[in-house]
Amino acid sequence: MSDPGFSFSQEHLREIASTVLEHARHNGATACETDVSEGFGQTTTVRKGEVETIEYNRDKGVGVTVYVGQQRGHASTSDFSLEAIKRTVEAALSIARFTASDPCAGLPEEALLARESMDLDLHHPWRLPVAAAIEHARACEQAAFDVSSEITNSEGASISTQESHFVSANSLGFIGGYASSRHGVSCSVIAGEGDRMQREYWYDSRRDAADLGDFAAVGRLAGERAIARLGARKIETCEVPVLFEAPVAVTLLGNFVHAVSGGALYRKSSFLLDSLGQQVFSPTVTIRERPHLRKAFGVGPFDSEGVATHARDVVLDGVLQGYFLSSYSARKLGLQTTGNAGGSHNLLLEPGELDLDGLVRKMDRGLLVTELLGQGVNYVTGDYSRGAAGFWVENGRIQYPVEEITIAGNLAEMFRGIVAVGNDGLDRSAKHCGSLLIDRMTVAGS
Repeated sequence: MSDPGFSFSQEHLREIASTVLEHARHNGATACETDVSEGFGQTTTVRKGEVETIEYNRDKGVGVTVYVGQQRGHASTSDFSLEAIKRTVEAALSIARFTASDPCAGLPEEALLARESMDLDLHHPWRLPVAAAIEHARACEQAAFDVSSEITNSEGASISTQESHFVSANSLGFIGGYASSRHGVSCSVIAGEGDRMQREYWYDSRRDAADLGDFAAVGRLAGERAIARLGARKIETCEVPVLFEAPVAVTLLGNFVHAVSGGALYRKSSFLLDSLGQQVFSPTVTIRERPHLRKAFGVGPFDSEGVATHARDVVLDGVLQGYFLSSYSARKLGLQTTGNAGGSHNLLLEPGELDLDGLVRKMDRGLLVTELLGQGVNYVTGDYSRGAAGFWVENGRIQYPVEEITIAGNLAEMFRGIVAVGNDGLDRSAKHCGSLLIDRMTVAGS
C-alpha cells in the first residue's frame, strides 16, 4: 500500500524496475542497472510577516544504465508509461553501442551486493497545512526581530517538508529501496543600516519534524548572530591560530572526502595520492563512517550500485584507513569498492572534550571563523585560500567582529595542524564535525 503522499507504491516502482531489466535483457544488454524514484515537497517562506512564496514540488524519474560487454550507455525519463520506459532502455542501448569499451565498466561484484533489508527509520511524513507552515515561519522570523531593534530587515524565514522514495535494481538479482524524509526551518536577517549592515542566518534540518524543536529558537539565534557581527573591523595581515566554528568546520571534512574519493585519486588530481596508511591528520583526529545510524542523514543499507554498506574507521588517530570508492574507481585503482558509489555516508569526526568557549580559551589569541566566502581550494596541491568573516580573539576571549579577510594555508598542513576538536557538532547533515582549532594559518587583512 502506498503512502498517502506518494502517487506510486514501492510495489509499482519495483514493477517498473523489473520491466527495465527485462526489456534491456531482451534487447541485447549483457547487464543493466536502474533507479526509479519519486519525491514531493512544500516550502513556505515569510518575509517581514507576509507570505512571500509557497512552493510545491513533485518529481519522478527512471534512470537506466546498460552494458553491452564493457560498453556503457545511460538514459533517463520522467514518464512512467510502458512505452516511454521501453524507449528509454532502447536509447541507453543505442548510446552503449556507440561508446568505446572500458575494461573497468560494469556492475559490482555480485558477492558484495546487499541482500538483507534494514529499517533505518528514515521516513517521517509531515502533513503540514500551509496555514500552519505560515504561522511557524512567522514565529521564527518574529523571534529574530525580537532580539533587538537593530534587526532592521529580513530575507525571510522558511519551513520546508520533503519526502521521497526509490527502488534500485540490477541484472545480478539485486533489488532494494526505501522512503525517506527531510524537513527544515531557516531564517536570514539583516542587522544595522547603511554601511553597518550585517547579514546572518541559521537553520535546522531533520528526518522527523518533531526533532526540529522550537522554530522560534532558530530565528532567535539568527538574530543574535547578526547583532554580534555589528561593528565589524578589518585587521592587519598576520599568522595566527584559526578556529573554524562547527558549521564551517564541516566544509573541511568535505574537502578531505573529495581528496580521498576514487575519481580524484585515479585522475591523480588529489594532494592525498597514495596516502593509505599514512598520517594525514594530527593524532587527535578520528573519522568514522556510520551508514546504519538510525534516523540520520547520509545513511543507507547499500550505495547507489546496491553494494552493502559497512561501518568503518576512515581515519584512526590521524592515520588514513580507507578511501571512498565505487566499483569503477576501485577497478581503476586496482582495489575493491568501499560501498561509496554516490559518495560518503554518514561521517562523524570524533568530538573532543571542549565546547566552543573552551576552544576559544585554548586558542588564546587568533581568529574565530564563522563564515566562508567564495571557492579557493586546489585539490591537486592542497592550497587553500578563502574569504572569511568572524571574530578576533585575545586572551581567550572574543574581542570584536572582523570582516573582509582571507585565510590561507595548505590542506595537508591544516589537517596535520588540528590542535583540538570541539564537542559542538550539529546533527543537521550527513557530516558531523565540531569546531576545529588549527595551529596556524595566514590571515590576510588590510
